Amino acid sequence: MDRQSILNQIASLPKGNITTKTINGKSYYYWQYSQDGKQHAKLVKGEELEILREQIALRKALEEHLASPLLSHGTMLVRTGEALRSFVLGVKEWKSRDCFAALKCYIHAPNDGKILILYGLRRSGKTTLIRQLIAGMSPEEQDKTAFIQVSKSDTLARLNKQVASLEKLGFRYLIIDEATLQEDFIDGAALFSDIYTSSGMKIILSGTDSLGFAFAKSESLYDRCTFVRTTYIPYREFVDVLGIHGIDEYIRFGGTMSLSMNEYEDVSTFATPGNALEYVDTAIASNIQHSLRNYESGTHFRHLLELYEHNELTGAIHRIIEDMNHRFVLDTLTRTFKSADLSITGNGLRKDREEPTDALDNIDRKQVETRIKTLLEIREKDEQIVQVSPEHVAEIQEYLRLLELIDEVDVISSAAPTKPLKRILFTQPGLRYAQAKAIVTSLMQDDTIYALGIKERQKIETRLLQEVKGRMLEDVILLQTKRDYPKESVFVMQFAIGEFDMVRFDPESASCALYEIKHSDKAVPEQRRHLEDKEKLDFMTFHYGNIRSRNVIYQGESKSEDGVNYLNVDDYLLGNK
Repeated sequence: MDRQSILNQIASLPKGNITTKTINGKSYYYWQYSQDGKQHAKLVKGEELEILREQIALRKALEEHLASPLLSHGTMLVRTGEALRSFVLGVKEWKSRDCFAALKCYIHAPNDGKILILYGLRRSGKTTLIRQLIAGMSPEEQDKTAFIQVSKSDTLARLNKQVASLEKLGFRYLIIDEATLQEDFIDGAALFSDIYTSSGMKIILSGTDSLGFAFAKSESLYDRCTFVRTTYIPYREFVDVLGIHGIDEYIRFGGTMSLSMNEYEDVSTFATPGNALEYVDTAIASNIQHSLRNYESGTHFRHLLELYEHNELTGAIHRIIEDMNHRFVLDTLTRTFKSADLSITGNGLRKDREEPTDALDNIDRKQVETRIKTLLEIREKDEQIVQVSPEHVAEIQEYLRLLELIDEVDVISSAAPTKPLKRILFTQPGLRYAQAKAIVTSLMQDDTIYALGIKERQKIETRLLQEVKGRMLEDVILLQTKRDYPKESVFVMQFAIGEFDMVRFDPESASCALYEIKHSDKAVPEQRRHLEDKEKLDFMTFHYGNIRSRNVIYQGESKSEDGVNYLNVDDYLLGNK
């Protein structure tokens, strides 16, 4: 970036500062600036505040960039001194994520020669964590800290020169953002631990390219790095950090640290199907492809190379993500797209006790599924230039696991307990829900459905989304329980008739806890029928030991009935159980 380009960018950014006033215990933020010789103050809040704060900090950093002899290598932007302090204004009082403690420990612990890698998918709070870390430093520490933003045109050689210059000037804490944008990062990342942290510097590398960091560890960093991951945001952090309560809100929007409080729904990453699709493109599909291009000179695409060369890889990733939780992935990719949500909801509406309807039996299924496909931008088998193979599926799933977008639990059959199937769980429930909303949008356009009265249409829509939420609630609980109890085996137990939605088996004590999971606030005997089935209980005792407890997790009040515990889902996920 030449001098004139920097001046042009500075001219396009707002002047002034953000100031804070506290009135009746509540903080208000004002943008103060001068124009035509007059001072102005404007109240700002929400997303406008964050954007303005970033733009003002960037202007100051660019101004410092022009004046500093340090900043002469490439297009990377370095914030130090006042520009750095402006960059972190306002975040010190924000609530921080659980992993923030790991960053503080790294900065203040004795130097062990390692670098810290802070990674996670986009909008999972990495930049906020960095700003909070810098804001919490002493003034002396801040004076020795530099925040470096790398651009796509930068190289590791340029970054090395920059870091060397900073080291000579006494800087001891470096945060390098989006380091994996450099094409040669994966092969050369060991430079930071071999040369700089080993001589006393503390270096944090952050970025959205989780896969690139995983490759770098495998290829050059080995045990000389510590990982802090941000992609998975459990329900308790969603509540604590964002101040948003309710499991349904987490199901609808959970998975990213979008702006909180009363504006959350409007700015959520997954607020609309379009937003969700854009997120899959930019945060997931492009992440995988960027890393594969730069890893071993692009020779590691393996079976995915043909898909990539024919621009089919993004479509395949979309399709796997949409359908992964509840159907066999291979079957989904190799036959005409059909929505599991439609079939399940149709069955539920036929069996509705109060107002049964067969409306979904009469829809034009082919038209609806075509609309679903269009909404989700998924290519059918006969539209694909390259046919998707089992190898494609397995490799895409492998990369999605490395990105921490998915996890899995066993689904064990009583008929073959030693040969479990896998149930794949999303770490970002809002993404799945946004795609379900796309299905609803398509369904409501069907001629048969549209011919129904408004109340019946609304009932169908509500029932569809309730079915989706119910299945997603199971996934949310399974995933968080697996993470909370790493020494236990967490799985689904299926019988010829019925299943336990979740089992927690402790091999050390040879005991288990059984769970039914219901998206309902009412406690009814039918919910615990499997928990009271003597044949099922005898099977579990024989194979998994003493039954510690029998439980129904639901949205009502916690209580016990006939030896079965009814656990409120918020209490369970928040740890108040």
